[in-house]
Amino acid sequence: MKKTEIQHPDKLVATGAYSAGVLIDRWLYISGQGPLDLASGKTIRGTIEQETVTTLDHIQKILHAANLDMDSIVKCTVHLLDINEFDRFNSSYHSYFKDKGVTVLPARTTVQSVLYDQIKVEIDAVARTSM
Repeated sequence: MKKTEIQHPDKLVATGAYSAGVLIDRWLYISGQGPLDLASGKTIRGTIEQETVTTLDHIQKILHAANLDMDSIVKCTVHLLDINEFDRFNSSYHSYFKDKGVTVLPARTTVQSVLYDQIKVEIDAVARTSM
């Protein structure tokens, strides 16, 4: 079993003791991503829609670093600071995938959680290569 670390190509500072992604046996496991400025490691504050798009942009860049795209994602786990923002989150999430040409949305679990630095959303993902 060979594991390959996949890092976010724009991440300039360490924000924790983890890999952004781990590729193993055609599966890519992406660690929880949030709305962070990857040059400074500081939180980017915004609406739930803005934080969702920023978070999904980070996931997309990690996928691209592994030569994958958004259509490769088979499962997401979403943590929302406020579950009352679910509908607004869901609209942005759905639009993001639709705009990337994804026709079969990933399976997903969404829960309310206490999140680091009061970010509004954190998403982790599992993707599979076609090779």
